[in-house]
Amino acid sequence: MAPRRLGVGRHNGGVFTGLVEQVGVIGEVAAAPGCRLLVSGADLLAELSPGDSLSVSGVCLTVAAVAVSDRNSPALWCDVMGETLNRTTLGGLAVGDRVNLERSLTLASPLGGHLVQGHIDGVGEVCGRTDHRDWRVLRVSVPPGLMPLLVEKGSVALSGVSLTISARSPDPDCWCEVSLIPTTLAGTTLGSLEVGDRVNIEVDLIAKYVQSLLARQGLGLAVAVPPTPPPAGVDPSPPAGVDP
Repeated sequence: MAPRRLGVGRHNGGVFTGLVEQVGVIGEVAAAPGCRLLVSGADLLAELSPGDSLSVSGVCLTVAAVAVSDRNSPALWCDVMGETLNRTTLGGLAVGDRVNLERSLTLASPLGGHLVQGHIDGVGEVCGRTDHRDWRVLRVSVPPGLMPLLVEKGSVALSGVSLTISARSPDPDCWCEVSLIPTTLAGTTLGSLEVGDRVNIEVDLIAKYVQSLLARQGLGLAVAVPPTPPPAGVDPSPPAGVDP
């Protein structure tokens, strides 16, 4: 476990850096009360308390309760609302699925990736994968409304991982490419992605603010991303007892 989080302050700021600390496992999906995910399988969970923030595959969640998994390892319950289920990949999680985990930054934390809020802008799909001897290139489809916010050599977070955009499609195509080094392949869920798998996309925070300011002055196009359609075979409605 990386030591960079050991320092001053609690992990409740809700800001991340996109450097995944550990990979956890979904131990249970509970539909009542509300929708809760039991996250287990990672030592860092023992350092968190109710009210702290945790990035789960790029989605900022609040720790609701501390638990113990069936293997007597630390585990946490996190509440997930209908909006999050509909707009991210979390709505398709099942018991046993692996998730990227990162605690929120404290004042003592170095910013090793880029500023990530954990507020997902859209969901993409892996539409290409090219393996090289020492790295892998993933091509990910991007919702059209997000393409103006992606630039080559700029930053993007895919399922909570801070990455550099190595290529961007020309208009009217909508995709970007990222290159994954062995450390990223081994230490995050991105290493197991296949063509057709879905990923959470969060574009650069600064780009979003610049776009918003330009749009208010009539100098740019407002970015509007419709709700992400669920994968085939997944019921788009929230679980029973969850308000949309």
